[in-house]
Order: sequence, then C-alpha cells, then structure tokens
Amino acid sequence: MRALIVDTLDDASPCSRPGAIRLRQARVAAGFETAAEAAGACGWDQQAYAVHEAGVAPFDWRGAKVYASALGVRTEWLYAGAGQACEPGYAPVLGRAGADPSGAMLFATGQSPGELAPLPPGATAKAMALRVAGDSMRGLADDGALIFFEDQRTPPTHDMLGHVVVLETETDEVLVKRLLRGSRSGLFDLESLDAPPRNDVRLRWAAHITAIVPPYQARRILVSAG
Repeated sequence: MRALIVDTLDDASPCSRPGAIRLRQARVAAGFETAAEAAGACGWDQQAYAVHEAGVAPFDWRGAKVYASALGVRTEWLYAGAGQACEPGYAPVLGRAGADPSGAMLFATGQSPGELAPLPPGATAKAMALRVAGDSMRGLADDGALIFFEDQRTPPTHDMLGHVVVLETETDEVLVKRLLRGSRSGLFDLESLDAPPRNDVRLRWAAHITAIVPPYQARRILVSAG
C-alpha cells in the first residue's frame, strides 16, 4: 500500500480543505512531484487540476472518480474521506479489455476501478490490472483472465522488443500487443495473434506485463473496490 503522508497546513489556507489535502496526498503517493506533472501524465486539464488541488474550488463526485482511478485510491476516500485510501496489497482492476474490430486487445482510458485483485509477486504500488473479455488472445490470456502491469507511463525500452506489453498509441488507443522494432527510430510495429500487424506506430508509453492470472483463479481472488 502506498504511504500517504498527511501535510500540516494553515487552516486559513484554501489548501486546508480536506478534499484538496487528500488529492495532494494521493498525487504525491502516486509518485508525481508536482500537480503539473500529474496532470500531464494523466491527460487532465492542468489549470483545472491545479485549482482542485489548491482548494480554490472543490471537485465533484465524477471528478473524484477520474482522479481516484488514475492515482490508485478509493473514490469514497478521495471525495469524502470515507474508509481507507486504498486496500493494502491490492491493485485496481481498471476495466475489461476486449477486442476491437481488428482483433486487438483494447480498453477505454478513464474507466473507474470497480474491483480489486491481490498484488502478484514482485508487484509495486503502481500495479494495475485489466480483466480480459472475449477470445482475441486465446492461449495467452483467456476470457476472464487478469493481466497485471506497472502503470509507469514511460516510453518503450529495448527490453520490451519481442514481448507482449500494454501500450498506448498517440491516437489514444491502449492495447495489448507484441512490440517489434519499426522502420526507423521512434516507430514500432505492433503484432496481434489473429490480426494483421500495425506498422510504424508512435507510442506514448509501454509497460511490461508482470503477471497473467487465468480465469478460474481470477474469479476466486477478485473483490469489490467498495
């Protein structure tokens, strides 16, 4: 579980509003040194996020869900201070990964975690999981399986070449693909099990898959985030 350090703030400051304090704590615990860094990495409007973290204006429940999902804390805690910030030893399940028309594994960004899964061996506080829907990766991750990865949002590295990874393209697609070298620096080929490869794609980030839990075991270990 991430360690959330409580700031000591002047009660007269707008930042002393409890929601703003919790938002700052969650951002720091997620590894972002500044509000601008968090907003840039998560795709939020920088000015709006800064206003919320500064306590100048409160965020609503919908905003709390967006922030909580990205920062790895519970929406109820971030919005109202209810319960613990996050469950110790668990990773949020971001949503269901399914097949797009080309057969690629895909999930929509911004899905709120409704379930939690125990951290696999070697996982860190930045671990996240996807739950597979459909058979487009049968044999690697069957319907109902859990795919774990570290949500570091960093560019692809050399040791990822030839491996199946979770990645985001510059066109906002988050996919599970085998990563191959493209025709020139900064471009990558993406290989699927049952669809034609996509060549010379620019990526925002890529992450190693750290564990795949088969469907039967996944059903046994999932718990509600509420």
